[in-house]
Amino acid sequence: MHPDKEFLLKLAQGFIPEPSDEELKYLALLNRERVTRPLVMVNSSISGVVAGARETWAAIESYVAERSLDIELCESGSIGLSSEEPVVSVQMPGKTRLFFSKVKAENVHSLLDDVIHHVIPEQMLIGQLRREGQEAWPDVPFLDEIPFFSLQSRVLLEDCGIIDPFSFPEYVARGGYRAFLQTIRSQTFSEVCDLVIRSGLRGRSGGGFPTGEKWKSAFETASDQKYVICNAEESDPGAFMDRTLMEGNPYQLLEGISIAAYAIGSNRAYIYIRSEYKDAIERITRAITELRSMGLLGDNILDSGYNLQISLRKGPGAFVCGEETALIASLEGRRGMPASKPPYPTQSGYLGQPTVVNNVETLANLPLILKKGADWFRGIGLPGCTGTKIFSISGRARISGLVEVPMGTSFGTIVNEIIGGVNKGRTLKAIHVGGPTGCMIPPHMMDIPVAYENLKEVGLVMGSGGVLVMDDKTCVVNTVRYFMEYVDRQSCGKCIPCREGTRRMAEILGGITRKPADDEGQTTLERFKGVMQLEHLAAVMKDTSLCGLGQNAPSPVVSTLKYFRKEYEEHIFDRKCTSNTCSELRTWYIDVDMCTGCSICAKRCPAEAIIGTPTHPYFIVQEKCIGCGICYEVCKFTAVYYK
Repeated sequence: MHPDKEFLLKLAQGFIPEPSDEELKYLALLNRERVTRPLVMVNSSISGVVAGARETWAAIESYVAERSLDIELCESGSIGLSSEEPVVSVQMPGKTRLFFSKVKAENVHSLLDDVIHHVIPEQMLIGQLRREGQEAWPDVPFLDEIPFFSLQSRVLLEDCGIIDPFSFPEYVARGGYRAFLQTIRSQTFSEVCDLVIRSGLRGRSGGGFPTGEKWKSAFETASDQKYVICNAEESDPGAFMDRTLMEGNPYQLLEGISIAAYAIGSNRAYIYIRSEYKDAIERITRAITELRSMGLLGDNILDSGYNLQISLRKGPGAFVCGEETALIASLEGRRGMPASKPPYPTQSGYLGQPTVVNNVETLANLPLILKKGADWFRGIGLPGCTGTKIFSISGRARISGLVEVPMGTSFGTIVNEIIGGVNKGRTLKAIHVGGPTGCMIPPHMMDIPVAYENLKEVGLVMGSGGVLVMDDKTCVVNTVRYFMEYVDRQSCGKCIPCREGTRRMAEILGGITRKPADDEGQTTLERFKGVMQLEHLAAVMKDTSLCGLGQNAPSPVVSTLKYFRKEYEEHIFDRKCTSNTCSELRTWYIDVDMCTGCSICAKRCPAEAIIGTPTHPYFIVQEKCIGCGICYEVCKFTAVYYK
């Protein structure tokens, strides 16, 4: 039993329209508008943990224990600046909250000493959070004034990195669960579906199917049992939007699932999540337990007559299980393989019953839509593509992390203005959008407004929102080869076009990115014919594959052949990689002036391509060299180099 259960439930239901002064003070403490002692929050999401957040946490605990200080220490999610982790925020009583980047364990003592004494260390400072009723720190920029944040529209990410993801009272104090509880008391199933249709919300992955229409189809299908499945598989290896939302604000997702279940008349919902997301699993599990104890899950929720159970199921992490029919098969205990459509899951899905499958980002929008209205949501983005979209930025970007922008924002704005382009001294070559089955976009096309139809018109896709930034030191052909090898491994093998097509594509690209067995013109011709086969294979796979994985698998190849054909020709005819990324196309040499004749390179060469006499300079026989680069790695005298 939560000590404040009665008050929190009244607040969530809107039964306290005019709080008393004492209640207002209590609410201010719950949502941390006011703190009575220093508050320190450490980003413990996976991006922070990888960067050393747990060591930072331990150092803070040690600091507090050594000085016997009364400090509130708690966890937070990510504010989106993955490249600046570990991020630590500090809030002193009466003052706004300060955010600091790259706070390693060895920096903790000096940082906290300074802030507690009202001195701000500028070398780690990000900015301060703007909150009414709190005194601002002088000469410190607000987060919403920094280009990374000021050019975004943080709707879903508004609370991520700000609130304690384990605190249900804080979520309720910030307006949480009011949308769901008012909905089940005052709206019918059909009314909720119609409201979501009016909002224009579309699925935030794949082709962007209208969410409300999918719900309406399931609602109108007669059945005694219906299901909602939250797709938290996030199979795109370059995307981490869903993971960040679950780790930073799990209650928002659970409220969204509850609204979706009510809208289609379902009393059973599942969260299908990959087993590697251990931190997200822990937070979702704890949140479900808390909701059950508060009476917000189970039978007859708050005497409304509505019943709902939400369960979590772990998946194997297979890429193909991102497809809804393969996900359902895995959830049923079968091998994750896609099924032919129709029937669609909304007519016959999990256990043969009507089933709605939505991903995390889609469902997290629902509490906000129900709370603020369909017109509010339609006012964001474009008329046919409303709301915001979260993109995960990785690769050679100056800033990597999460960016949330209104639909219709261009990739040029995201890459060049929000994240500051590529690293200093480099130039932007392209961005790859949509993961292994996505498309590569050249710089001259990055001003296209980001919307499903706009991208489709020029043969591009948005996918789930993973953006890989590539500079002039990145090889397009080698990147596509990696994607095709990945898709080949992840193909379920059910249909021949995908199973055999992805493998053949990977083989052709592998041949292009390594030296040929000989220098004869016939070899070059065969390699060129391979590229011609790529285009034919892509057309066949797109037309005949069973599911989206096989249909979209050729997309990286098709887009790069269209916009970066010259780079393919360099690999085929000149047998060189301009960016020097393809190690097996490199020509290795030994600098006779630097070589001491230690002979270690000759001993380690797997092709026996290095000859010479000990204590005298060695030489590489180019005809035998396979370009593995082992000689470069083992040379202690920097005598080995490549062109």
